Amino acid sequence: MAAILAEYDRRRDAGLIRPDAAQRAVVARLDQLATELQQSSPASGLLARFKKSPPPPKGLYIFGEVGRGKTMVMDLFYETVQTAPKRRVHFHAFMQDVHRRLHAARQSHTQDAIVPVARALAREARLLCLDEMQVTDIADAMIVGRLFEGLLAAGTVIVTTSNLAPDQLYRNGLNRQLFLPFIALIRQRLDVVSLESPTDYRLGRVKAHETFLTPISAQTDARLQDLWQRLTDTERGEPMDIDVLGRKLHVPQAAHGCARFSFGELCEKPLGPPDYLALAENFPVLFVEHIPELNPDRRNEAKRFVLLIDTLYDARVRLVATSAQAPEGIYPAGDHAFEFGRTVSRLKEMQSASWWGKKIAET
Repeated sequence: MAAILAEYDRRRDAGLIRPDAAQRAVVARLDQLATELQQSSPASGLLARFKKSPPPPKGLYIFGEVGRGKTMVMDLFYETVQTAPKRRVHFHAFMQDVHRRLHAARQSHTQDAIVPVARALAREARLLCLDEMQVTDIADAMIVGRLFEGLLAAGTVIVTTSNLAPDQLYRNGLNRQLFLPFIALIRQRLDVVSLESPTDYRLGRVKAHETFLTPISAQTDARLQDLWQRLTDTERGEPMDIDVLGRKLHVPQAAHGCARFSFGELCEKPLGPPDYLALAENFPVLFVEHIPELNPDRRNEAKRFVLLIDTLYDARVRLVATSAQAPEGIYPAGDHAFEFGRTVSRLKEMQSASWWGKKIAET
């Protein structure tokens, strides 16, 4: 038994993590990869002149539903594996770094900027661990395939996690047919492994009655931030963009299947059903901060909020929010008051244990 599997079993036996056969199977595969990395270490020094380095092992694409422990097992692998240089980064932060490097390369009049960027990244990481691969932006979609080709050709081993199977990446994206070779590349050059645990560990950290917080105050802001950290394991998420009908929808914070917005960012801007549907398709949990009390002359904001909640409800998205009022007090009178009665009912149902899962109410 090598170090990574042994460490997983040690943490399980110490009660630090729950026994989970699906997780352990993925850890065993990561343990095997760690051994392969050690055995394929490139020759160095004088020996490098006479001995050809062995080919690098295949990396892993680990996918599964939110909260199943994908990030935890990848981080355990990253912390334990003996290889250098190595890098662990969130996928969206990685792509932002790539775009900055591409811009700098183009400023120097490089004909094909992806080539030197891929080479530089490969020099910096023999092992590259990417958390939460989720391609939602056409700019990322059009370069990620060639970027990965360059990294793999240079010998970088890639391990990535995703909520989506490879075939579901960039689903319904603009010019998706140009993205399909990247999916084929993943299946050819990485071992695709499903983490099919029956347990959503993150949701077990939340009680359903905590998810709609009133009134707006420093205390409820702090409670929402605590919920965010419990569900995402991070203080602040990464910004990202989603393509919606050929334009960008900016997500201020995204992490581990959760997106975070203010009410103004969702309902005071000219957004509509396609935007809300794109959010529902990409995020199982949505945080909405500072829902105000809406007087009758804020009919447009009230209408957008109705559309937002209808979309989230139909997609079974979980909602965490801070609000000036309880649901029935948000929009008590106005042109859309009748429609808002359904919204009130849905907001209450979305706070229930059955909506979040009975295990959550019991924790």
